[in-house]
Amino acid sequence: MKKNIIRFALCALLFALSSIAEAQQAKKVPKIGFLMHNTPTGAETSVKAFQLGLRDLGYIEGKNIVVGYRFSEGKVDRLPELSAELVRLKVDIFVASSSIVARAAKKVTTTIPIVMVNAGTPIEYGLIASLARPGGNVTGLTNYSPELLGKRVELLKDVVPKVSRFSFLNDGGSAASTAMLKDGEVAAQALGVKLQSVEVRDPNPDFEGAFRVMIKERIGAVVTSPSPLIVLHRKKVLELLDQNGIPAIHPYSLFADNGGLMSYGPHVADLYRRAATYVDKILKGRKPGDLPVEQPTKFEFVINLKAAKQIGLTIPPTVLARADKIIK
Repeated sequence: MKKNIIRFALCALLFALSSIAEAQQAKKVPKIGFLMHNTPTGAETSVKAFQLGLRDLGYIEGKNIVVGYRFSEGKVDRLPELSAELVRLKVDIFVASSSIVARAAKKVTTTIPIVMVNAGTPIEYGLIASLARPGGNVTGLTNYSPELLGKRVELLKDVVPKVSRFSFLNDGGSAASTAMLKDGEVAAQALGVKLQSVEVRDPNPDFEGAFRVMIKERIGAVVTSPSPLIVLHRKKVLELLDQNGIPAIHPYSLFADNGGLMSYGPHVADLYRRAATYVDKILKGRKPGDLPVEQPTKFEFVINLKAAKQIGLTIPPTVLARADKIIK
């Protein structure tokens, strides 16, 4: 009788320990809040790249990691609400698609780690203390590199060598655009180009008005800003460029893929894939404030020959030879 009781007690104890272990194991499945200032369709490539990065590190969604996706669909006023929602879901890490998104997340939490991706000038946004030692709860990847705007001006000048008046179409409320313009003006001056800033602003950007200014000022070429506002309204921008026959260069390949003349900038999918490594490091115990913010390392130059033909422009062979991708 005593033996049966002992056996029963041992079985009960093992069952209890097993249940506790299973419960602890369940609690260990991390939750990631993935917040983008985009539409689900527009974010598809970036989401897939992030998911691929997770899989490469052994994380399978629904098994050993959970990701909650939220999209503001370009509405800045929705970011605080969506950020607060993810906090209520008790996510372990935020993944934020830009400086604007990371700032909204930081306003609702100073303890949950935030991994920013494709973020412009995070220091100017007050997100980090420095690239090398971010401090606080924010780290990740920036798309900002001082020479990028100058490089775009150079490439566009090679295509339209006789044009000396360029416009920088940017978000007037973006710290990244302001900082980038200063760097771009130096490069433009060296190329004999006057780079004039033409601004649009949220919540109702007047792109038609911006183009009226360009026509009045006899702007011969346009460089578009990588700010979320310009990227989100890229179809409208491309439509107006086409209507006015103005050659332009853009910050991301999705512009060229959607009918823009040229693009040069960071490989965005690569940034999202690399963001998964930050998630992995933080889940393994690293503090975000101790993880240096990385700048882009992979760039792509895309030329759309259909767009060139549309506005009667011939791309020099020397420029074509430098392209990573040519759309025919």
